[in-house]
Amino acid sequence: MTTRTYRDRCPGVLRPWLAEDGAIVRVRVPGGRLASTALMGLVDASERWADGTVLLTSRANLQLRGITGAAAAPNGVPEGLVEAVRSAGLLPSESHELVRNIVASPLTGRLGGRADLRPVIEALDRRLCADDELAGLGGRFLFVLDDGRGDVLARALDLGLVALGDGLAQLRAGSGGWGPVVPLERAAGELVGLARSFQELRGTGLDAPWHVDELPDPAVLLPGVARDPRGPVSSDPVPPGTYRQDDGRRLRIVPVPDGIVTRAIAEGLLDDGPRELVVTPWRSIVVPELESP
Repeated sequence: MTTRTYRDRCPGVLRPWLAEDGAIVRVRVPGGRLASTALMGLVDASERWADGTVLLTSRANLQLRGITGAAAAPNGVPEGLVEAVRSAGLLPSESHELVRNIVASPLTGRLGGRADLRPVIEALDRRLCADDELAGLGGRFLFVLDDGRGDVLARALDLGLVALGDGLAQLRAGSGGWGPVVPLERAAGELVGLARSFQELRGTGLDAPWHVDELPDPAVLLPGVARDPRGPVSSDPVPPGTYRQDDGRRLRIVPVPDGIVTRAIAEGLLDDGPRELVVTPWRSIVVPELESP
């Protein structure tokens, strides 16, 4: 249980954290997936309104800091910056921007793993944003989706799943809760249902839990199911380098020193043309779908 007596203050685009050197905003990027042009657009916006860089967070989200200036709105974020994020396609729901917290295996569907979780990421994000009740989840409530390789298996989570192969996944809740095995096509709906149950159980008020593990009885969310023996063990992430994708094309995993994306780094990621990038939780960016030499 929690003894907190204040509300969640985790920053977003529309709810900044006001630091001494200016406002901080965090842009949620479910599964770490975004267009290379969108990342470049954030660098442009940061150079105009913030410190000129984009920070990669440990949840594979993006952060801008040092936001100052006379053009700032009353909440500390210039409207032009908000519009830049919106134009980049990174603010699809103003009401749910804080709750789009989805960490997933970055290489899913491209290299290794037991399942392609990209459709699950998309469906989960879409269902979260469509559910009015879930706009009230805390800004640090986290979904973690492991594609069966084990690279995000050890992450602390509120809700999530682990792919088992053969189109199946086992649901998870909190640090030790294992749930039923479900078909992957049902997984997003099951996770949203569990999130709604959490909202009902947590109650209201300043001391309401932010996380599943803070419930008086976290096990009430899922039945007492044992961990499926087909599940993976935790594994290290694939290190930076160039790899052959499962479809024969290549991908590059580019390290980002200190997680700080500068203009030079963002422009380098565009050398191979516009494409989807994947931000990892460990300070690197995946550049996929490169043609073989």
